[in-house]
Amino acid sequence: MLRSCRIIHILSRQTFIPALKIKGWPDLVLNSRGFCMSCKMTEDSSDAQIKALKRPVDDTHAETEHEGKKLKTDQDERKYPKKKVALLMAYSGKGYYGMQRNAKNSQFRTIEDELVTALVKAGCIPEGHGDEMKKMSFQRCARTDKGVSAAGQVVSLKVWMIDNILDKINSHLPPCIRILAYKRVTGGFNSKNNCDARTYSYMLPTVSFSPKDYNQEDTSFRLSSETLQKVNRLFSLYKGTHNFHNFTSQKGPRDPSAKRYITHMSCGEPFVRLEAEFAVITVRGQSFMMHQIRKMIGLVIAVVKGYVDETVIERSWGEEKVDVPKAPGLGLVLERVHFDRYNKRFGGDGIHETLEWTEEEEAIAAFKDKHIYPSIVETELQEKSMVNWMATLYIHDFEATATGNQERKDDDEDGNVSD
Repeated sequence: MLRSCRIIHILSRQTFIPALKIKGWPDLVLNSRGFCMSCKMTEDSSDAQIKALKRPVDDTHAETEHEGKKLKTDQDERKYPKKKVALLMAYSGKGYYGMQRNAKNSQFRTIEDELVTALVKAGCIPEGHGDEMKKMSFQRCARTDKGVSAAGQVVSLKVWMIDNILDKINSHLPPCIRILAYKRVTGGFNSKNNCDARTYSYMLPTVSFSPKDYNQEDTSFRLSSETLQKVNRLFSLYKGTHNFHNFTSQKGPRDPSAKRYITHMSCGEPFVRLEAEFAVITVRGQSFMMHQIRKMIGLVIAVVKGYVDETVIERSWGEEKVDVPKAPGLGLVLERVHFDRYNKRFGGDGIHETLEWTEEEEAIAAFKDKHIYPSIVETELQEKSMVNWMATLYIHDFEATATGNQERKDDDEDGNVSD
């Protein structure tokens, strides 16, 4: 044992110590048995070693916090699978600045602001995905503008499939916004790009179809069957593919995107609400441009009231610029979105469901009766948006091109949708 210690003592003095000095570790201090107890490093090597080994307290805390969040996220992902879904939404647009979220301008509250907040609070998406919605592959079928409501909006996104997902999301939403159902979709599904057609409705007082010299504030007006037939005949002219460059802004007559395909447009039977008579116009098309639906309705109203001959409708599809009046935004509702091609391809694959909401029809009707229709009727009777708009019809020169003032007015106001 003593002989072994002696050998180590000799080797440490003759081999290890000189080698360490060469490497920059001079002035080694040995104990009585020749073992290295401490060393005195040069000033340069000392600073380098200290900086390499020292860890700031703040960085350690930040990293710990980050690791904690990452661990929680990983745990959530292991507990709940992340899947692509389509959410069926219904909402009243009154008081909101449209559907689409604008993260840079949070003072104007939108429907998507409410939805994202509810998704985060419910635990369906990570908190960071609220600011960057692309991270959850979010897409909406249509951008409804300020004040416009929806009974059948569909959005697609990736969510954690938590328990009681609908109840938990709705518990964080105001009563005027509801998620009515959800369905699993394919990983590549995009609610906007996969949408084949959109159906809108427009609710208005029937006095809109009264003669121009009639008292427009008379709530006792009742629409005759003859006038209703004329209205529907005029709406039927829109069916098919036409150049709607005069029904939107910033599109020329030779812009291919101005051509739109309309499959149906009609006005339903009138009904009475709060002693005033109303009717609902329904229009279905492949897609719509900003202001298009409101201008289609506005031009028919001008014809029925006697401000212009019905030939103006076909003339508006030509290259000539026509001054087309735009009806108020109140009353416009996104009723339904259609996914015919997707349903045909994936609806019967045994994994995914067809994106048809027949089982939710009662819930959709109940939401409209409670939140959408009363809001439109009460707002119209109080603010008289249609009555005030009809009072401006006489300023339109339907035989001449649109004036610069009218064009600027259209650009400044909110439209219905831009797909």
